[in-house]
Amino acid sequence: MSLWSRAQQLPPESLQKVRAVYGEHFPIEVRHCLATWIENRIWTPEPEEQQRYFVEELVQEITTHAELMLSPEMFVTKMKLLEAAKQFRMQYSHAPHELYTYMRRCLALEMEVIQNAMGTSYVQPQTERKYSELLTGLQTVRQKVNMASEEIRSLQANNESFSLQYHECLKNKGHINYLQQTGPITADRRELEACLRVQIEDMERKLNALVAQINQSQMELVDHIKENITNLRQLQSQVLDEELIKWKREQQLSGNGVPMQSNLNTIQEWCELLADLIWSTRQQVSNVARINSKTLAELRQPHLAEMLDDMNKQVTSLLSTLVTSTFVIEKQPPQVMKTNTRFTATVRLLVGGQLNVHMTPPRVTVVIISEQQAQLLLKSDSASGRGKQPVECGDILNNSGCMEYQPTSRQLSVSFRNMQLRKIKRAEKKGTESVMDEKLTLLFQSEFNVGGGELVFQVWTLSLPVVVIVHGNQEPHGWATVTWDNAFSPPGRVPFAVPDKVSWGQLAETLRIKFCSATGGDLSDDNLRFLAEKIFRSSLPLNNMELNSMMVSWTQFCKDALPERNFTFWEWFYMVVKVTRDYLRTLWCDRLIMGFIQKKQAEEMLSKCPPGTFLLRFSDSELGGITIAWVGDGNEVFSLQPFTSRDLMLRSLADRILDLTQLQFLYPNVAKDDVFSKYYTKPENEMLKNGYVKPVLVTTLPPYMSASPSYLHSPDSHRNTPSAHSSYFSAATPAQTESSFMDSELFEQIRAFEPDGFDDFDFYGGNAAMK
Repeated sequence: MSLWSRAQQLPPESLQKVRAVYGEHFPIEVRHCLATWIENRIWTPEPEEQQRYFVEELVQEITTHAELMLSPEMFVTKMKLLEAAKQFRMQYSHAPHELYTYMRRCLALEMEVIQNAMGTSYVQPQTERKYSELLTGLQTVRQKVNMASEEIRSLQANNESFSLQYHECLKNKGHINYLQQTGPITADRRELEACLRVQIEDMERKLNALVAQINQSQMELVDHIKENITNLRQLQSQVLDEELIKWKREQQLSGNGVPMQSNLNTIQEWCELLADLIWSTRQQVSNVARINSKTLAELRQPHLAEMLDDMNKQVTSLLSTLVTSTFVIEKQPPQVMKTNTRFTATVRLLVGGQLNVHMTPPRVTVVIISEQQAQLLLKSDSASGRGKQPVECGDILNNSGCMEYQPTSRQLSVSFRNMQLRKIKRAEKKGTESVMDEKLTLLFQSEFNVGGGELVFQVWTLSLPVVVIVHGNQEPHGWATVTWDNAFSPPGRVPFAVPDKVSWGQLAETLRIKFCSATGGDLSDDNLRFLAEKIFRSSLPLNNMELNSMMVSWTQFCKDALPERNFTFWEWFYMVVKVTRDYLRTLWCDRLIMGFIQKKQAEEMLSKCPPGTFLLRFSDSELGGITIAWVGDGNEVFSLQPFTSRDLMLRSLADRILDLTQLQFLYPNVAKDDVFSKYYTKPENEMLKNGYVKPVLVTTLPPYMSASPSYLHSPDSHRNTPSAHSSYFSAATPAQTESSFMDSELFEQIRAFEPDGFDDFDFYGGNAAMK
């Protein structure tokens, strides 16, 4: 958290002290609007020669912020900012270090007020320190680039002075030659010639001194520009190879539900600074080369032209890397993509505004290519500098668009809102591979003109891997492929290589985040141990360190069926997340569902409880099912046939618990109404507008539940514990048969409405849509 963010959390009396720190000399509106810039600019001490541009930079920042305030309610603030900029320029332009020192003192006093109010010391967080150091580095290079511009102007002036004096010297020599070759030699002519020779000697002495000065300043200037290029290369590597790659990795992990920490807008600010400095440096190299070309051949520095040419190549290469690397996918396409279904994506050029790329709006096209084509594209691009056009493996509608520039946000981007994959051409499968194992990617391509067409860059970027499905029942396995890839893809990989095995500790964290992002509730250590027992299908060590180091294979994760089941671990987990997300979120977050517990363990726990005690657990045998285990009158433990999404769509789990009078206490001994009552559906006391009474479905147990347990039906023959079916009855109908007919009719309508389940369930943490 920034210093100003902490200040805003202070109580009124302390906040007033902070306001008094700045007084009338520095309007508080400037501190508020430029909080991030001020702290980044002033936090690290700077040499005095770098402080001389502080007022100019501050005024520029204030003006920029003021120009973006277009709404009427911001008019007063805008006027105050512009007035402050005017006062700073008038008062401190001759002594910028005074304003810099004043601001450092104000920040120190502000920090002291915060420490006294909160009773803690403010330590700049590591991330803020890193960003501050990066901005400081960019500002330092900017000062040096500005100094190089001053040196170039001085060099240009010296060269022009040399040219004037040199031609004046040649003129005097020509005058002497004329005196010697024409007319008789008289005393006046000898005196004039002697005077001219003295002047020529003085001029040549000055010219020699000026040549030495020009040569020295020229080499110093070249060394300074070289140093700037080196510093820019290091800073660009830090921004592109560290911060931008970190953002891309966070974007990939966000597909599994991990919150993003990095901010693309902040990275754009750094990239724009880099673009400005690199372009200025490139112009400086060109200016020095132009000045050198106009210098007399006999006075030129040896090898300077070759040095300048090499420097120009280096700085142009930096610019090329910056432009091609900052063409990014801001909003990824869906990673599980269904054919003939609309999808969206957004691409953005982070330096588009700074380099005026939008003056010639670039067009972006999108194609879908295979994993093998992506590998060939990277290989040919790294070998030749420009990749060959890859072979498409599908047809995408509405796959072309022009990038647009938004002046307020300084963003150059294009959003594809109506793309649709019409058909797909599959690669040949090997062994047990299925179409849901196949990873594809979307290739975004464009061409950018920079410097009025002086430079042209061919750019492209690949989306995260996508799995293409044609039916909703392929979705779970598709998400298995995507989840594994998002979580465990190594940095700098060949597309789209992933390890075949990972440690349980890694997978457990992935499952925990996946569950938490979809449902809003976390998984406990006991929940994770339950999942480990299910995936390993064996007894596990008690030591968590040993458990976390055990390796889980891809086939265990989503290929091999669980014992005595026809579904995999992932399919079971996926459906648990789905039913919890859609129907059980609040109950899970309130910890009313025990969920991840073996049936045998649940029975042992309930066997020690009084009749009417119950708990809720996810079914082992029914995908996406939740069952109620309870203690009957004879202290026997029963399990109700699991409720699935279809059941919970008709009547909520809380209402079903209300219906069943046999359920009295939530394990261990909490009265059910104390915790479930807020989730009960409120009864409607009024008749419908058409005069009819609306029926209500009620869950009941069959009559034979009062008979001997031998009559109870268990759906799984290998189980010993009896299970019971529940029935629906309508409270507004006189006969069970009529109620059953109504229930089955409604159920068939829903079945016809939703033949494949929630096909478009978004495992990113998005929405479910019925098909």
